[in-house]
Amino acid sequence: MRELLANLHSSFRQEDLLDIAIVAFIVYRLLNLIRGTRAVQMLIGLGVLTAGFVLSSQFEFYATHWLLSNFFDYFVFIIIVLFQDDLRRALTRMGRNPFLYSAESENQLEMVDEISRAATQLARDHIGALIVIERENGLKNFMDTGSKVDARVRAELLYSVFLQESPIHDGAVIITGDRLAAAGCFLPLSKNTEIDRGLGTRHRAAFGLTEETDAIVVLVSEEAGQAHIVQSGEMIRNLTESQIRDTLAQLLNLNSPEQPLPNRIRNFIQTVRGKGEVER
Repeated sequence: MRELLANLHSSFRQEDLLDIAIVAFIVYRLLNLIRGTRAVQMLIGLGVLTAGFVLSSQFEFYATHWLLSNFFDYFVFIIIVLFQDDLRRALTRMGRNPFLYSAESENQLEMVDEISRAATQLARDHIGALIVIERENGLKNFMDTGSKVDARVRAELLYSVFLQESPIHDGAVIITGDRLAAAGCFLPLSKNTEIDRGLGTRHRAAFGLTEETDAIVVLVSEEAGQAHIVQSGEMIRNLTESQIRDTLAQLLNLNSPEQPLPNRIRNFIQTVRGKGEVER
């Protein structure tokens, strides 16, 4: 055992540490991407089929093994078909983040400004609203309950969606990135018995979603004519337009400038190499 550890230590390079960190980061982001979506159920189903494939070989179930063997021959194509939406979103984010951070950050700041203006106007006119901002946890399951929109976030659009005359005014709008992805979406109600009974269904929906995911919800109370922000099952009450803007910017980490990803990777590699040179 000691000899094995010694050989491992002697052959281990600083670059291997970076390699492991990159793989761990990719797996972590993929798991966050599919969390809360149908992809999790599909992965469980594929896991069951894989277990069946192994067991059929072990117990010599030839017909079952032949069937599953042919299934896994087309495994790559099956993955592409089943996860096409999740793969498209992952590749889109991968293409955006490394090189266009400044542009994306600017778009998100513009989105925050539009949401703040819309929420303030809706509160002033006593029009109820639920505006959901997706973060790391996928919300596709909830998007599928509403109507697909796929439009740039504009205060006028958000306002018009929640008017009583709109056929999709019930439910929530969900924003992915800087796009309004869907409207009229149904959210899970909170099961927390400690929530004030005076709060309505809209409030319970905002609490319910943020208890299950890391999403941020801008909630406009129709009765009180006030705008709130809900995150992690906690509500920040009665915010002005500037307070909504500042709070969202803070929660989305838009206040402090951040280095683009290539610079951060380059700095990390230089740090690792520097430590390796010192150790030698």
